[in-house]
Amino acid sequence: MDIAKPYLLFLGDVHDQLAAKTAMGVVDWRPEWCVGQMRLLGCKADTGLPDLTIAEAVAKGARTMVVGVANAGGVLPDHWVSEIVAALEAGLDVATGLHKRLGSFPAIAEAAAKHGRKLHDVRFSDIDFTTGKGTKRSGLRLLTVGTDCSVGKKYTALAIDREMHRQGLSSDFRATGQTGVLISGRGLALDAVVADFISGAAEWISPENDPKHWDIVEGQGSLFHPSFAGVTLGLLHGAQPDAFVVCHEPTRATMRGVKHPLPTIQQVIDRTIIEGQLTNPKIACIGIAINTENLSDEVARTYLKETGEAHGLPCVDPIRTGVEPIVAELIRRFGR
Repeated sequence: MDIAKPYLLFLGDVHDQLAAKTAMGVVDWRPEWCVGQMRLLGCKADTGLPDLTIAEAVAKGARTMVVGVANAGGVLPDHWVSEIVAALEAGLDVATGLHKRLGSFPAIAEAAAKHGRKLHDVRFSDIDFTTGKGTKRSGLRLLTVGTDCSVGKKYTALAIDREMHRQGLSSDFRATGQTGVLISGRGLALDAVVADFISGAAEWISPENDPKHWDIVEGQGSLFHPSFAGVTLGLLHGAQPDAFVVCHEPTRATMRGVKHPLPTIQQVIDRTIIEGQLTNPKIACIGIAINTENLSDEVARTYLKETGEAHGLPCVDPIRTGVEPIVAELIRRFGR
């Protein structure tokens, strides 16, 4: 999928910062691809980029409007359609990772055809996947898992991949969600795959490789989340991880979008090992990644230290402290 750059990030009128995590991910990892953001009245998210109109973005060289939101159900609100049509009329392509194809909206399809613009539905793939086979394949794999959705699995995977490259190790970031695809330029939105083929798609995205090569697989959802556990389990079985890292956000009382309480980190470790042993009997937890964004420096340092000691594992914040201790643990257990 060749998406023209740079981007204008469209945030619509989302009600919180987390709903704009797609835009935030692109800004954090590919800031050079972004000219600005566009927000509607009432928007409660902010990437920190300049607020631009469509005309201003075009004048700054923007080539694609990216709908940078990830809302429950992946819906495109009706009142955003006119903004997307205006972008197409101004000469921009449009990309989205939502669950409904842009071309299914008649006004958008007509505007794209009339003005010769491209519509990129990042979540959808033209590949026909097979069912997962669970057969051991060469190469090494690390999967990020979580106590909840939107706790930092993607950022942790990206940070680990970057640190491994810095240390001269062989690795690839394997995107499994729309934001990861936009950041890496490749990958697959796993939650858009028909359920029977999720594990097969996960096998496809992390294929056989050199024995010392690591695929760093972006996790999805949580085994404990009543909405998304099905995708999480299929990804776990298909990725066949040799190692996994548990990601956690410590200030939440309930899981995002539901009333269920968060599981403990230990519960996630235990269940991931039980379920993961189906396709990799040697699966092991090698670290914990905490999103300490909502904690002060002092509280965050104490929390990381105490959590790491309680579980006997390296415990980091990928953004605040870096992931070097986790990579060191990976090398200690598996070699270079």
